[in-house]
Amino acid sequence: YVGIFIVIVIAAVAGLIWWTRTQANAQARYTPFAQCLTEKNAIMYGKFWCVHCKEQKELFGRAFRALKYVECALPGNPNATTTLCQEKQIEGVPTWIFEDGSRVSGVQSLVALAEKTGCLLPSTDPQP
Repeated sequence: YVGIFIVIVIAAVAGLIWWTRTQANAQARYTPFAQCLTEKNAIMYGKFWCVHCKEQKELFGRAFRALKYVECALPGNPNATTTLCQEKQIEGVPTWIFEDGSRVSGVQSLVALAEKTGCLLPSTDPQP
């Protein structure tokens, strides 16, 4: 029984390593897309505690770092809104504001963001 247990543990660890690497590679593939959104002046406004903002960020994974993001929560009072976000009339988060001044609120699919900005999403085909 000990031998079977060891084999199961090794298989589980190998599966976890494979899954982690696959996820990291997939998320890194969105970096050029996120950079394009930044170049097109698409800006996401959010609050660190917002569940929907977290969901939006997770769609990009590590590539989120390449986006223009404005934090609307005040550090000492997370329910308060920064002056900039008040000036931009951010009423709900996440809110995306685009170069043409248009805006959308709520979690946006990557496809919707691509359509709005003209940025290309990476192919869904496996990369070599």
